[in-house]
Amino acid sequence: MDYVGSGQVIELAPNDVLVLSYLKSCEHETITGGTVHIGSNKSDVDGLVLARALVPCNGGNMKLSAQQANTSAASSFRLQNAAFEPTVYALPPIIEIPKMRSGESRTLVIEPAKRSNERFTVDIDEALVNGGFYDLAKADVRLRRGGLYTATLGSRKFTFKVDAKAKNGKAPVISRLLRFPPG
Repeated sequence: MDYVGSGQVIELAPNDVLVLSYLKSCEHETITGGTVHIGSNKSDVDGLVLARALVPCNGGNMKLSAQQANTSAASSFRLQNAAFEPTVYALPPIIEIPKMRSGESRTLVIEPAKRSNERFTVDIDEALVNGGFYDLAKADVRLRRGGLYTATLGSRKFTFKVDAKAKNGKAPVISRLLRFPPG
C-alpha cells in the first residue's frame, strides 16, 4: 500500500489490478489493465476494466440544496493543534505507523477513551520502524461499533471513533484507515 499523487500516470499490464481509494471524494476504484491517470477525486482510465463505488468515509464533501447554499456561510481555519477525531467505517482499522524516533517505544496501545478494562497492545516490529501500515486484524483487535478510542505509540497519541454501523470483514482500505497526526 502506498500513496499516489494527482497527475501521476500508472501503466498496468493486461492482468494487473490496481485498487485506489480517494480520501477526499471517498471513491473506491478497482482497475484491471491499461493506463491510469490519477486525479484529485477519481481516476481517468484508458483501455481497461474499471469498477468504481462510493464508500462511507469522512471525505468532507458537503452537498447543499440551492436554498441551503443561499442562506449558509462557512469559514475554514486550519489550526496546528485543532482537535480532530477521525472515524473508521469498517473494522478492524489499519493504522499508518509514522517513522519512529530512536529509543521510542514500539508498543501501540489502543484503549477506550472512557474508563474500561478493555485494552489492546501491539508490538510494532522492526519492519515498520521507518513507517508503514499495520492492519489490526493481524493482532485480532476487536473494537466496538460506536466506541471512542485512544491510540498511543511512543509520544504520539490521538482519539478516533468507530462508526455505529461499521462493517466487519472485507472492506475498502479508505474506510478502515487511521493516521497519527504529524509531529
